[in-house]
Amino acid sequence: MPRIAIVHERFTEFGGSEAVVGELAETWENTEVFAPIVDPEGVRPPLGTVHDTWLSRAYTATGRRSHAPLLPFVPRALRKLPLADRFDAVLVSHHAFATQAAFATDAPVVAYVHSPARWAWDKDFRAQEAGGRAGQLALTALGWLARRFELRAAPRLSHVIANSRAVAERIGDWWGLPATVIYPPVGIDRFTPDPAVSRDDFFLFAGRLVPYKRPDLAIRAAQRAGRRLVVLGDGRFRAHLETIAGPETTFLGATSHEVLLDTYRRCRALLMPGVEDFGIVPVEAMACGTPVLAVDRGGSLDTVVPGATGEHVPFGSDEAVIEALAAAMGRFTPAAFDASTIRAHAETFSAKAFRTQIAATVAPFL
Repeated sequence: MPRIAIVHERFTEFGGSEAVVGELAETWENTEVFAPIVDPEGVRPPLGTVHDTWLSRAYTATGRRSHAPLLPFVPRALRKLPLADRFDAVLVSHHAFATQAAFATDAPVVAYVHSPARWAWDKDFRAQEAGGRAGQLALTALGWLARRFELRAAPRLSHVIANSRAVAERIGDWWGLPATVIYPPVGIDRFTPDPAVSRDDFFLFAGRLVPYKRPDLAIRAAQRAGRRLVVLGDGRFRAHLETIAGPETTFLGATSHEVLLDTYRRCRALLMPGVEDFGIVPVEAMACGTPVLAVDRGGSLDTVVPGATGEHVPFGSDEAVIEALAAAMGRFTPAAFDASTIRAHAETFSAKAFRTQIAATVAPFL
């Protein structure tokens, strides 16, 4: 039975990439999971024990307020992981530094790339995320390190997997490597249509309230279209969003699964105004039979089928996206979309499909 190590960069919160690690661990029987920084609250079943490093203790000592000050130490911690001579293959779940684990082993290393570090390679994305001049300077310096580390590790990778076509293009442009596309697993069994629930007269934005997801564009578009908008989620951008929102926008904050499911089922459509690497939230909504309005960039090119599961609006300047999204909201008719067709499309992104594809891709390296 092959022994497989799975390396993730951090478990400080639970999100889509942590769910991917859980599915990777479920794909093979004999796996161990490693991460430099581990907060027990960021680890959920089916994951059990996650091997960590001294950075977890440092994170705890700072009150678990932010992992950001520890990032410069993460590459070295990854290179020092106890992987040598213990595993037949190593899988890394990469956002910025995880491929450094390739220096800790001579076994084949397969990278599942959520994205190369966008804040390192894309100066516009970096400026959007930095939050002031001090943050810009710090992120620029860290970005230089991240680019250097990613390029150093690239030749040591046996195979690269991208989570979308957009990410595969970045890997080719930034790392000079080809990549196989395997879409991440979505827990569609937890999101289902309910024919007894009627569509209500509101649009939905759901997800973490952080700048790159562009909830501000959804809010501005709702204002311009004169349409109701429900914002579901929380994050550091919320205070700013509340200052720009009008009476047509309602903030629900972080809610239970039951509230999320009910809101997916009742909204007219989900709005996706940001450029996502893949975007799990739109697939969750589509699993409920809900159409999606998304910009025609990034993961939405893989997940949203115009005319069948939603619509694309042209990507451009903020003003252009607001105008296009407002126009789409104004003319949108839910009855033009068939919930069963949308649900069937969502099923192609199931966890079962992911495990089957990832097992077949990794098998030649075991």
